[in-house]
Amino acid sequence: MTEFLDWLADAADRRAARGLTRRLHTTKPGDLLDLAGNDYLGLRTDPRVIAAAVAAVESHGGGSGASRLVTGTLPVHDDLEATLAGLLGSPAALVLSTGYAANLAALTTLTDADTLVVSDAHAHASLIDGCRLSRAGRVAVSRHNDLDHIAELLSGRAEGRAVVVAESIYSVLGDAAPVAELVDLTRAQGAVLVIDEAHAVGVCGVGGRGLVAEVTGFGAGAPGLEHVVVTGTLSKSLAAQGGFVMSHPSVREHLVNTARPFIYDTGLAPAAAGAALGALDALASEPDRPKRLHDNAARLAAALGIDTPAGGVMSVPMPGPEEALAAVARAAEQGVRIGCFRPPSTPDGSSRLRLTANAGLSDTDLDRASAILEDLA
Repeated sequence: MTEFLDWLADAADRRAARGLTRRLHTTKPGDLLDLAGNDYLGLRTDPRVIAAAVAAVESHGGGSGASRLVTGTLPVHDDLEATLAGLLGSPAALVLSTGYAANLAALTTLTDADTLVVSDAHAHASLIDGCRLSRAGRVAVSRHNDLDHIAELLSGRAEGRAVVVAESIYSVLGDAAPVAELVDLTRAQGAVLVIDEAHAVGVCGVGGRGLVAEVTGFGAGAPGLEHVVVTGTLSKSLAAQGGFVMSHPSVREHLVNTARPFIYDTGLAPAAAGAALGALDALASEPDRPKRLHDNAARLAAALGIDTPAGGVMSVPMPGPEEALAAVARAAEQGVRIGCFRPPSTPDGSSRLRLTANAGLSDTDLDRASAILEDLA
């Protein structure tokens, strides 16, 4: 046992020497002005969301009680899937316990030994893990947002099938993928497009329907888009917890029958499903919330001296991890919470400040935050 603890201590020492030690910090809503979380629409503590979560618990209990293939599929799951599919214009939706599980489910079931997976170099860790766990015969990493490189990899494949993996809004740098071009390219090459809209649903497109629906006019799996599969999360704009896959109904049926992260996991807790429904109702009644988010993001980006982001994520490169941590500490001392991403969390290997806007920021909040960010910048 001493040898084991020594091994752990050595690993901790190596992290510390590189400035990469991470620690948990307990936070409470309202203790700092939050520019680090992903509550893009400012709905996490909205009374409508809380009331919907409470109502779901009162109707269904604290947990779903079982896998959804046993007794764990509840009416609140059916309602949530129908509402999500309606928002995103997709013919079918499947809700899972996390967004991470949704990506694992999609990539491990839509591939086989005769499949090439082409994954963007900046793909989220959940997508990377999905590729690693997939049944794909080969995984190739394409240069970030490089359509020519993706086309080269697809056209030169020996495999009979191909899956292209991307995010519509990337979670660290906050830039947008060329979604329309990816849809067209994968269609032309006979490939499936799996695109994670975790940072776009509720943020981009009319009514927050995401980038795929915005640029194509229809949702994933709709006629002409049968090859497109959208994944996402309920934990960001939708102020809850859980994940989803949007697709053609045949894809949903395939996942229900083959996806281990769905089959062997307890169904999404009623409170989370109810909260997401409450957030969707709030978004439907206040369709201007995404615009407020973008207006607030533009104002914060101007204070940082960076371009206006495609969504709610702003990224500022720093000389190193120590400098990034120091900037986070300075902002916190002045009452503002910002994020710090360090390797291996950053796809480009650099340390960065990561900030997020949300629709709930008041003019007073923005004035205060802008002054602090201008000083940091």
